[in-house]
Amino acid sequence: MAIRTSSRLPLEDLAEALLGVAVRIGGVEQGDLVVEGRVHRGPAGLEPAPGAGQQGRLVLQAGGVPVDPVADGAGGPRAQAGPSPQHLLATLLGEYLDSAEADLPSAAVVAALGEFGISEASARAALSRLTKRGLIEVRGAARPPRYHLTPSAIARHRSRMQHFLSFGSRPPEWTGQWVVVSFSLPDARQAQRHLVRRTLGQLGFVRLYDSMWLRPGSRADDATEALRLIVDAVDGGRWSLLHSRFHDEAGAHGPAAAYDLAGLAAGYRSFHEGFSPLQSAVRAGEVTRARALVARASLMDSWRRFCDLDPDLPEHLLPAPWPRQAARHLFLEVHTALGPLAEARLVEVTSPYWPAAASWITHFRAPDDTALPPVDGRG
Repeated sequence: MAIRTSSRLPLEDLAEALLGVAVRIGGVEQGDLVVEGRVHRGPAGLEPAPGAGQQGRLVLQAGGVPVDPVADGAGGPRAQAGPSPQHLLATLLGEYLDSAEADLPSAAVVAALGEFGISEASARAALSRLTKRGLIEVRGAARPPRYHLTPSAIARHRSRMQHFLSFGSRPPEWTGQWVVVSFSLPDARQAQRHLVRRTLGQLGFVRLYDSMWLRPGSRADDATEALRLIVDAVDGGRWSLLHSRFHDEAGAHGPAAAYDLAGLAAGYRSFHEGFSPLQSAVRAGEVTRARALVARASLMDSWRRFCDLDPDLPEHLLPAPWPRQAARHLFLEVHTALGPLAEARLVEVTSPYWPAAASWITHFRAPDDTALPPVDGRG
C-alpha cells in the first residue's frame, strides 16, 4: 500500500459534488434510484425509500416524485410525474442542441417544455435557473430575450452524452487496484462527518466497514481534494488515502461485499421490463412524433442514472447472469430509433417561435463503435 496525495480537483466539479450532498427535496434527492422499496443514493448503498413504489418495479425519483416508465403505457410518463423543469430542460438542450451559436427564443423553450406538461411559468423559471448556473446565457438585450448554450456547456454535454451512450460497451480495464479512504473526526463534528460520507458517496466510494471506504481504480485526486477541504478544516481531523489490492478479491469478504449488486441487478431488470412495451411499439412503427419526444427523454433520464450509479466492476466480481447488457441493448435500440421522430417533433413545436429551429435542432445517437463520441443526427 502507498499513501497518495496528489493534484487539485477543479473547484467547479467539487462544488457540484458538494451541492449534491447538501440539496435534499422531499426526503429523496433528484437522481435517486428506487428499486424494490429502497433508495439508491449513488454508489454508497441502498436505504428505505419514503412512499416507495410497487415491489419489483423501477421507480425513478425526481424531486421526491416517483416516475414509473410503465405508468403511461409504452410512451413513458408525462413530466408532471417526472423530472423537474430545470432538469428536463437541461436534458433537452443536451440531447437536441449542439451549438453555442444558436439563438434560442424563450417562447421556443416554453413550447418545448409544454410537450411534457410544464407550465409557462415553470419553463421560464427553469430558464432563469439554468442561466444562474451558467449553462445558458442571454445574448444581447433583445426583448423577448434570446438564449444560447455556453461553450463550456456544449463541451460538458458532449462528454456526458458520450458517457451515457458508451457506458457498458466494453469491459473495464482492470488492474485489481482500489483507492481506500479512512478518516477520523471528533465526536462533536457530526455535521462534517456526514458531509464527508455523503461527498465520498458522490465521488463513487462505498463503505466496506465503518471506517473504510473504497472505489475501484487508481484515480484519487478528487477524493484527496475533498478530504483536504473538509477534514483538514476541523481541529483533530485526520484522514489517509491508500492504493490497495485485495488478497481474495472475489471472495465473500472482498470489496464486492460493499455493493448491493442484487439491488442494482433488479434495477436493470426492471428497466428492461418497464421499457419493453416501448421497444415493441418502436419495432411495430406505432410511436408518433409527440410520443417519441416524451418517451425518449424518459428513456434517457432512466438510463443515465445507471451510468452514474453502476461502479462498472469487472465480470469476476459480478453475480451471474448480469443483466446490464440486455438493458443496454434495449436502451440503444430505442434511443436511436426515436431520435429522428423526437427531433422532428421538437422542430415542429418550436418553429412558430423560432423560424431557424430546423437549422439548429439535431439529436445525438450512438455510433457503431459506442466508445467513440456520439454522432450528430443530421448526418
